[in-house]
Amino acid sequence: MAIKGDDKQLLGMANRFRVVIDQGSYDLGSWSKVTGLDVTWDVAEYRAGDSWNHRWFYPGNTKYQTIKLERAACKDTNVVKKWLNEGATKPKFYTGTLKLYDANNDAVTEWELRNVVPAKWSIAGFEAGSSKVALETLELQHLGFLDDEQKAG
Repeated sequence: MAIKGDDKQLLGMANRFRVVIDQGSYDLGSWSKVTGLDVTWDVAEYRAGDSWNHRWFYPGNTKYQTIKLERAACKDTNVVKKWLNEGATKPKFYTGTLKLYDANNDAVTEWELRNVVPAKWSIAGFEAGSSKVALETLELQHLGFLDDEQKAG
């Protein structure tokens, strides 16, 4: 929980967030929707033969979902295109940060994503007879946002 100096609690607004790749190398801007920011664990169960029905549960493999971002196409779409172009010719893993803001545009919290790669990008079809907004979708595959990697040493 984030606390400001005046002891007021910052509340994250579901409509105020930004996505940045490689500490600002690519500021992908604001998005209108994000899904897939979650983590689950395979739960391992252990039962000792002499403990009757007593069991112990331990967190097993950590699983992260693909993050899906959606918004109206805008000038920031050009930054996404630049990032995708670079990844198409020089693929590498990136770090990504998703920041959540409050109503005053103060950062509430952030998730740092490890080993981010673009998994899919699309834009809604164009139709001259329609007055719809062109929606852009970007999907990000990553290795997680928790500090759960095994450290060698």
